[in-house]
Amino acid sequence: MSKIVVSSKFKRAFRKFARRNTQLQAQIEKAIAGLSDDIFNPCLGTHKLEGKLSGLLSCSCGYDCRIVFAVETEEESGETLIVLLDVGTHDEVY
Repeated sequence: MSKIVVSSKFKRAFRKFARRNTQLQAQIEKAIAGLSDDIFNPCLGTHKLEGKLSGLLSCSCGYDCRIVFAVETEEESGETLIVLLDVGTHDEVY
């Protein structure tokens, strides 16, 4: 099980996105919980990004909703960290 770290950009994007799409808020929270368990769970559709977002990953949390995140390892404990960076529609986050 990995530790979730939420960036300030993600918090802002989540508030803005959830305000416009209240029904997706539960799906986003469910996807975040799923990331904590297994980032490559097939229902998340996790994939590596290319181009300007190279080195990051993205997962789906609904038809047109994506979460962009990075996977890092904490130096002291060796624990896997999932750093949530952005959330929104396909066009908003890419």
